[in-house]
Amino acid sequence: MKGGKRHATLSDVARSADVGTTTVSRVINGGAKVSPKTLARVRSAITELGFIPNHAARTLRGEQTKIIGLIVPSIADSFFSSCADAIQEVARRHGTLVILTVTNNDPASENATISTLVRRTDGLLLVPTSSHSLELRNQLRDISIPVICFDRPMYDIQIPTVITQNFEGARAATRHLLEHGFRRILCLGGESELFTMNERVRGYTAAMKEANARPLIDMRSTACDYEGTSNAIVKHLKGAKPPQAIFCLKNSTTISTYSILQKMKISIPSQVALVGFDDFELASTLRPSITVVQQPVEELGHTAARLLFQRLALAKGMPINDKEKIKPIQLKTRLILRASCGCREVEEPQSISASGH
Repeated sequence: MKGGKRHATLSDVARSADVGTTTVSRVINGGAKVSPKTLARVRSAITELGFIPNHAARTLRGEQTKIIGLIVPSIADSFFSSCADAIQEVARRHGTLVILTVTNNDPASENATISTLVRRTDGLLLVPTSSHSLELRNQLRDISIPVICFDRPMYDIQIPTVITQNFEGARAATRHLLEHGFRRILCLGGESELFTMNERVRGYTAAMKEANARPLIDMRSTACDYEGTSNAIVKHLKGAKPPQAIFCLKNSTTISTYSILQKMKISIPSQVALVGFDDFELASTLRPSITVVQQPVEELGHTAARLLFQRLALAKGMPINDKEKIKPIQLKTRLILRASCGCREVEEPQSISASGH
């Protein structure tokens, strides 16, 4: 029909490939839930008949759109905005545009976003809302473009993943507080359903048990905002055995905790020591400066983006093979020693590799 009197239609393609129009639509929109054999047959019919919908023209001609999708929980969090900057830097070098979308850790928003982006991009970089979601796992298994997860993995599906050493970083931070002589260490804040938070709690707990110290963990939802953090800290400090130190599981909790202790006129670290997970801009300039577990944020973004472009270079739409074991890439964290943990205030803070501490 390339030289015929009319353009080929969706129905023409369906008849030629001996499938329904719904199957043709699925192929056009990414190939979800279509077997490889049917996918090949429909694409062959599309090529033979010259049927090219406007929005998918480049893809169906075997070309790349030079667009990738980036799906993160938030850009208000400096961690994810820094990751986005690093990813865009790599994409720019490949002449590729990044479409950035935010899920706010909402599975419904995530599902809708992936369904939209899979039709318009060459590949996806994803921070999953849940590492255990069956719905997300099935959705990722069905799509025909490469996907890279970062910061959080997906369980029970072999998707290349880049994460940081959350367990090792938290264990190193807790060990350091124990070495200062603190035994009652409160582990505070964080969303209990997230992989990253659970790994940090696991690292904290491991260090406490190694030292025969009793873990004290407060991860209730009330400890995720300023008011909740304040209530939690007041409650623990007024207890029979108040904490000597606080280990915060994320930077927003660290910032809130620092502010709350200052308002309560509690001296850091002489009355309560403080260590946070994730560095932030003012951590080194506050007095006392704040000891943190520092994640390699830029390296995380760069590594995830480079991995996606490697997959795109190998083969567009590389299928997921559940039998192929793909080990996550784990990037090292560092413990940046400042004054809030009890170390001496210095101009240049020391750093300790979490895996070697």
